[in-house]
Amino acid sequence: MKTNLKRLLLLTILIATTGCANKSKKAIEKVTEEKHITAADILGNPEYLAISYGGYRQISRDIQPTIPQLKEDMKILAAMGIKILRTYNVQLQQAPNILKAIRELKSDDPTFEMYVMLGAWIDCQNAWTDKAPNHDVESENNVAEIERAVALAKAYPDIVKIIAVGNEAMVNWATSYFVRPNVILKWVTHLQELKKLGELPEALWVTSSDDFSSWGGGDTSYHTEDLEKLIQAVDYISMHTYPMHNTHYNPKFWLAPESESGLSDHEKIESAMHRALNFSKAQYDSVSNYVKSLGVNKPIHIGETGWATVSNGHYSKNGSRATDEYKSGRYHELMRDWTNKSNISCFYFEAFDEQWKDAAHKLGSENHFGLINLKGQAKYALWDMVDKGIFDGLTRDGNPITKTYNGNKEALMQEVLVPPTHAEFSVTH
Repeated sequence: MKTNLKRLLLLTILIATTGCANKSKKAIEKVTEEKHITAADILGNPEYLAISYGGYRQISRDIQPTIPQLKEDMKILAAMGIKILRTYNVQLQQAPNILKAIRELKSDDPTFEMYVMLGAWIDCQNAWTDKAPNHDVESENNVAEIERAVALAKAYPDIVKIIAVGNEAMVNWATSYFVRPNVILKWVTHLQELKKLGELPEALWVTSSDDFSSWGGGDTSYHTEDLEKLIQAVDYISMHTYPMHNTHYNPKFWLAPESESGLSDHEKIESAMHRALNFSKAQYDSVSNYVKSLGVNKPIHIGETGWATVSNGHYSKNGSRATDEYKSGRYHELMRDWTNKSNISCFYFEAFDEQWKDAAHKLGSENHFGLINLKGQAKYALWDMVDKGIFDGLTRDGNPITKTYNGNKEALMQEVLVPPTHAEFSVTH
């Protein structure tokens, strides 16, 4: 009897040891495989969802998110199926700390997977000062910003798969800091040369992330020789599209047509959200058509799009009536569905609310683009994920991930307004 028990015990240990060995082997294989994953593999791949990420909790970026806080956020995003983050600058410690946090998570769990589109901020001379911006001359700070981005891409080649030179840095409405395309072209060319020299990974992709108009999809004033050269120089085009902002600035598509007067409020709202989706599709197509007109065939992905949930300004009940959690949730759903089916990466803006963006106006729309608010509550866009339990055991700053409105959709819908008609909008504008 004792002999049989010993044999059984040895067999159990052997099976367990073999299982652990197999798991370790698979983990090692996973890590090896990830080292060879490139931007070309993950962009346009619906299994690698993308998102824009800041992670700032306070009203000032002087207070940086800590490594533990960043790890919390990475785990939440990973649970959502996010595998690519977009950051915006390397002037502050946030981006280096994100890379450090991801590396530590990968060290703890070799199956953890997260990649980064690393942004390098580009300015013109006198940007953000009391002097008049000189849009024809670049800021002297750009050199150091590019150097920092290069250093991080070298230090984290398994995580940094893309460098984006500038954010909305060429669009003319960015009056505080925009530069001419030749500046972006200069730095994109520089990074491409570093790849050729072997100083950066050959498979690293380089782009610039900018408004659709800056990529030739809008006003023909942007159709310059330098832009054409830039389109040739980048590995892919990262374009922004914001129908929510255009509900105020270009509202024709948004306003409720007379032909819908007989529809229910819900039907009118649903129709408006589909018009918003079509607005983004049209902007995407306009960039695609311009690029093709140059004889260029390169991937085009969406570097930013999103929909705020709160506004006390242009998009409020006294404006275009665009901002609420229901419309934001529907836009997120429609955009993910379209881009995933079309093999377009969509760096949805954004993961979490950040209150520093319009610190003087608590209800300013810029503070409320997140899919999760500062209390750790998932907005309507993610309620289904809460129901499925994907956030179970995860917290943000000590708060479990719960639903806004306590999950009461009826209470949420009481704040949802039908877009104005042309006549109503004209009265307020």
